[in-house]
Amino acid sequence: MQSVVACYLYRKKIFFFYVFFAGPEKEVAIDCVSTAKASSISEVIMGSSSSSYAPKTIYLDVDGKVQRVIFSRHCSPCDIKELLCSSSNIARNTAILLIDSEGALVSIDPSMPANTPNNLYKVMPHSANQGGEKEDMFQNVLSQVAEQFSRAFRINELKTEVTNRLAMLEKRVELEGLKVVEIEKCKNDLKKLRDEMTSRGGVRMNCNCKYNFSDDGKKLSPRRDVPSYPKYTLSQETIETLKKPTFDVWHWEHNEMLSCLEYMYHDLGLVKEFNMNPITLKRWLLAIQENYRDNPFHNFRHCFCVSQMMYGMIHLCNLQERLTMTDMCILMTAAVCHDLDHPGYNNTYQINARTELAVRYNDISPLENHHCAVAFQILSMPECNIFANVEPDSFKQIRQAIITLILATDMARHGEILDSFKQKVDSFDFTNEEHVKCLKMVLIKCCDISNEVRPTEVAEPWVDCLLEEYFMQSDREKTEGLPVAPFMDRDKVTKPTAQIGFIKFVLIPMFENVMKLFPQIEEIMVQPLRDSRDHYEELKQIDDAMSEGSQADPAPSFLKTEVLNCLGSPSTQFPKESGVGPPSLCGNIKNVQKRQSSVVKKAVKMTDSVNFAGLIFLHR
Repeated sequence: MQSVVACYLYRKKIFFFYVFFAGPEKEVAIDCVSTAKASSISEVIMGSSSSSYAPKTIYLDVDGKVQRVIFSRHCSPCDIKELLCSSSNIARNTAILLIDSEGALVSIDPSMPANTPNNLYKVMPHSANQGGEKEDMFQNVLSQVAEQFSRAFRINELKTEVTNRLAMLEKRVELEGLKVVEIEKCKNDLKKLRDEMTSRGGVRMNCNCKYNFSDDGKKLSPRRDVPSYPKYTLSQETIETLKKPTFDVWHWEHNEMLSCLEYMYHDLGLVKEFNMNPITLKRWLLAIQENYRDNPFHNFRHCFCVSQMMYGMIHLCNLQERLTMTDMCILMTAAVCHDLDHPGYNNTYQINARTELAVRYNDISPLENHHCAVAFQILSMPECNIFANVEPDSFKQIRQAIITLILATDMARHGEILDSFKQKVDSFDFTNEEHVKCLKMVLIKCCDISNEVRPTEVAEPWVDCLLEEYFMQSDREKTEGLPVAPFMDRDKVTKPTAQIGFIKFVLIPMFENVMKLFPQIEEIMVQPLRDSRDHYEELKQIDDAMSEGSQADPAPSFLKTEVLNCLGSPSTQFPKESGVGPPSLCGNIKNVQKRQSSVVKKAVKMTDSVNFAGLIFLHR
């Protein structure tokens, strides 16, 4: 217990001795404890029985002055360092070095050697480079650790944020997916509605008012997206057949017909010549298709039929060598657009019923004027304007020429146009603008009514389609109390009677006049017309014979069926001896046999179960 107290007292004494003994040596006055208190401490120290408790004195050089420092031998090195710092006016806890007069380092601890005033120690602050480096390293480590912790926290925050955003995106994608489904559903609904409106187009004028301007607000619907109809690669055989009048238009779907039309524009060099954007060409063709109604005859297939015949005549007559590229473009574009938005009722009905088209165009070619208007409505849309890169003056010329050609398809002007061509054909001049203009009008007329140029199996279905459209109109005219043309009345007309006069007095004369300018069309186009005329005349003789026979003695059902089967093909033969029927009928049949090229023997094993709808259709 005595040593501990002594140690405590010695620790206290360090301060007192330092103050007591150092005070007189300093030039600057230092507060000192009282002499009595110092004497009492001295007595305590000196009263120790061991000489090891005697204090140690060292001398320091502090700014050129001698500083005496006294400390106990039991002080710790840290206490001594603090004492040296205090005596040398150095901040506590500063790393210091103790150097003797020779520059040697002196260990700072109670056992350090004592010195004399002539051999002073000097206290020097220790350079903390190494410690600073360690401190800096420590700080860097701490900073890195802190940064890692911060980054870890940020990563967690980012994970949370990313998770939330992913959840939001998934929800958004789901909503967008639902929107796409809804959009597709709306598109399908709109398409169905458009189709329904189109199918009802033939009866939309069915109202009490004779002036129906419901079409004034008609909105065209060109494709604004990138066209999606498949790109067909035409075979070489198809390409070659496409240039001929014998091309079978019934074997092609709408998408395939669009691709064929697109190919024609590329093949004739029109896309390159007029710098047409290929995508715009696709959009334009789609808009054209969508603005043809689903009529029995005047529909998009008829548009393709006329355009393909024009393309075929261009190649057959070598028009590329005689006409300009502008003329080629006018011919093809007019053919494509010539019956746009045809309602299925001709000009006679429009005028007699005083429809909105007749009123709008003052009874002057109302349908043809409407076709022109719709054509240029489509071209006025930037996404469908195939002439966007054509100079304004050139476009004005093209527009006027297309209008002229479409208006020429009005059959009411047939005699006028053909007479004009007859006057020019013998001295035709391809450098004369009026001559070329008249030729183009005749060419589009030829293509418009050229079905009978094609093979019978291709041409005859068109007759059925046309008669169906005629009968729809005549039925409507009867209902509305309007005049009915005899060639449209289902009670008066038959297929042969409908075609014979048209072929003899319209088609053959017109094509024969064109043949004077282009002799190469005789075999391919004019001769098929003559054969078609003969075919329908034979059918008419059969028809007349059946009518005559039915009045004298109705033929048995199997003979009716036999005759019905013969009506569709000019190569079909009747048996030489039927053994039944009146002599007049058999005689007419024998006359037909003499004009046939072969004989087809048929067993007379027909039954009454055969469908006579076609026979009734022809003889009602």
